[in-house]
Amino acid sequence: MVEMKNRRLFLLQQKTKSSGNANTIALNSISTYYESSEPSLNQDGNKLIHKTPIMKSTTQYEQKPLPFQTELKGISNKTINIHHDKLYAGYVSKMNEITMELNKIATGEKEAVGNQTYSELRGLRSAEIFATNGVYLHEAYFNTLNGDGSVPDNSLTRALIEKFGSMEQFFKYFSASGMSMRGWVVLAWDIQLERLKIYGCDSHDQGGVWGCIPILVLDVYEHAYFLDYESDRSTYIADFWKNIDWNFANTIFEKFQSIHL
Repeated sequence: MVEMKNRRLFLLQQKTKSSGNANTIALNSISTYYESSEPSLNQDGNKLIHKTPIMKSTTQYEQKPLPFQTELKGISNKTINIHHDKLYAGYVSKMNEITMELNKIATGEKEAVGNQTYSELRGLRSAEIFATNGVYLHEAYFNTLNGDGSVPDNSLTRALIEKFGSMEQFFKYFSASGMSMRGWVVLAWDIQLERLKIYGCDSHDQGGVWGCIPILVLDVYEHAYFLDYESDRSTYIADFWKNIDWNFANTIFEKFQSIHL
């Protein structure tokens, strides 16, 4: 298994060596797909060779640490710590708990009984979406809050200027969307349309569009700003832009903009 892993990574490295940082990042993502483990044993005690890579079960999903240590502009450490250590951590915990219960049904340990009005399976399926999106959206939100807000000239900002006419117009439209939604605003790469799109949703399990990869995410739930701004959401959104790491956002954009259906 280790030989196969090293061989595949070596070949990928040779193919991507001259392709720049975006492919290097993609390669790192591929490398995390593989997981070293002891070979399984059959009933006779002989080693079984895994012919396919081993992926971690979603029941093992681990909470990610905050990607920054510095204090943000406007958004207090108290707000961020509550947001990350309690709310986000709670979604990770429930995501894993729900997955474990679904696995019992999927493997036949518990009977799969479905009913669209009410059933345990329906409840788990609905909760799974809410918890999982709660995890992924919060991670995307935290990941870009590590900059000084300065807008560089890169692939993402040029694409936004081409689409909206100017960065000022993009800020205005995205911010107005943030005032309009009750939960989230997401700048995403839409792999169906093959272009940047701004989508909004009122809840984790409402409004998301499949086939889209989040690049920049704004949390407009009251827990994201009320301790610092009370009901002044517009000032919170203005400060949100002062903390954006546009280089990180650009890395995501360059990594995925070639994906299309």
